[in-house]
Amino acid sequence: MKSRRSTVVLSATLALLAVFLGWRFLRPMSIFVVSAAFERPIESGGISPALGNLHAAECGGCHQEEYREWSTTIHRRAWTDAYYQVDWAFDGRQQVCKNCHIPLDRQQEDRVLGFRDSDKLQPVLARNPDFDAALQQEGVTCAGCHLRDGKILGPRGSESAPHPTGKFADPNEMCLRCHVVQGKRWDTFYRMPPCGTTAEIAAGQGRPAGSSGEYRVRDLAELGCVQCHMPVREGTESHAARRHLWRGGHDPAMVRSALTASLSESLDAGGGRVAELVLANTGAAHFLPTGTPDRHLTVRFRALDAGGLVIGEKTDTLERTVMWRPFIVDLWDTRLPRGAPRHYRLALPSNARTVEAQVRYHLLAESRRKRIRYAPDEPISFVIFDKRLDIQSPAEGSIERGTR
Repeated sequence: MKSRRSTVVLSATLALLAVFLGWRFLRPMSIFVVSAAFERPIESGGISPALGNLHAAECGGCHQEEYREWSTTIHRRAWTDAYYQVDWAFDGRQQVCKNCHIPLDRQQEDRVLGFRDSDKLQPVLARNPDFDAALQQEGVTCAGCHLRDGKILGPRGSESAPHPTGKFADPNEMCLRCHVVQGKRWDTFYRMPPCGTTAEIAAGQGRPAGSSGEYRVRDLAELGCVQCHMPVREGTESHAARRHLWRGGHDPAMVRSALTASLSESLDAGGGRVAELVLANTGAAHFLPTGTPDRHLTVRFRALDAGGLVIGEKTDTLERTVMWRPFIVDLWDTRLPRGAPRHYRLALPSNARTVEAQVRYHLLAESRRKRIRYAPDEPISFVIFDKRLDIQSPAEGSIERGTR
């Protein structure tokens, strides 16, 4: 009788566990905690009439260079970008996403009155009488970063501006609102948030994880977001006016500037020829690549004979691999942390005449692209290193050709 009771209890427990895990696989998934920093859009009520309608062109009347630069950025396209719109629709058009992609309250059709749930993923909404459809199209516009409590914040402040001004405590604070998305909750077991870079910078500095398993920086100044992504405009060194470009993962030149790569040939201890490819992240304080886990690098390293036939090859994918269901767990991470070189060695057969190495940066995994049915008008990958080493013979040595 006791054995039968134990069997019933075990069967019931297993059934409940199966139902629970099934629910975890089917439930709408949230990969981050909605923090107070971005649970609501930025309030724009009570602004000075001098600020006009908050359109970027209004700011550009005085800040012409900043306006021209902003017009070329992915921030400008934060709302209209085709990939974002497809991905957002696939994930259920969550309102909270708007708070970073169109951060001003008057950019959103609805006002957030409150929340139905403790996770703050089910907002109570009401139509927004101040909604500005044209302003919505501007994505992360000037006021989205600079407007706080009716004042325009900047690095220095101004007594001569035609509108109220204030100073940033640290310019990097503006980046944190959207670029550090936390994930500390009972069903997430990753140390690095999926879309933020702060934890990566701390880990890259050799900082140990805290008691919660997360990496944290000590202060804003050590982040260097502004210092890297908003370089000082030439000719303004005395007052450090910064460019409003925010070049990053969508810009091939910016990605290439973070990577140092070399391709060489040598002899091993036994006298055999060996080609070596060395990759190092020397230009980014965070991992390379960073951002969403879909971003990754692929490496192709191969030897060819005189006829162009591949006679030796190594390939690799440098990526962050996360298990999303039934729980969010970091499985492994093979991306490039700052300053830690990655070596690839390829033994060369005697008939090898050419060695080729190519590193490609991918904004999106092909599996994800197919799943969400995204048909891009622009390439979603590009080459960041491509070099060819011609080998005449073991006695004659080698000649490097190609481009970085």
